[in-house]
Amino acid sequence: MEWWDLYTRDRQPTGVRHLRGQPLPPDAYHLAVHVWLRGADGRYLLSQRAASRPTFPLLWECVGGAVLAGETGAQAALRETREELGLDLAGCHGGLLCTRTRDAVLGQRANSILDVWLFAYNGPPRLDRAAAGEVAQAGWRTPGEIRELWRQGRMVPTLDYFFGTVLPASIPAGSNG
Repeated sequence: MEWWDLYTRDRQPTGVRHLRGQPLPPDAYHLAVHVWLRGADGRYLLSQRAASRPTFPLLWECVGGAVLAGETGAQAALRETREELGLDLAGCHGGLLCTRTRDAVLGQRANSILDVWLFAYNGPPRLDRAAAGEVAQAGWRTPGEIRELWRQGRMVPTLDYFFGTVLPASIPAGSNG
């Protein structure tokens, strides 16, 4: 069972917890994170969703997931990166890049507040340390390779902001925790 804290559209806590999978109450939002890892050479570490995933199987994406009840966005970003890629970002330079409020995603009511994180990271993914079942494979991709994956429809479609928001951004100053 996964529980989320609920918020107003302007990110004020409501004091209500919500069980994932149940319909969200009207005017309630949950927090989610996307985490982009950029190497010193300008490539990004992407993962391919496992074939068994219920949504977007075998499509490429960044790290992402819901913020659990009692967690901050920063804590969720670090946890999701550990779970999906087996990586500990402690000591890596990075931080919150932007926040997007999404009433709908791909035509469906979503009511999520998405924190987009960007971290500097150099090294391989550690899928042997990752939670089983989420990721088929991972690898470094250039912006040109990501553009081609996008053009071919092989990227998760909710990442449409990458070229305008993540690609031109510098690594945020600040802390990762």
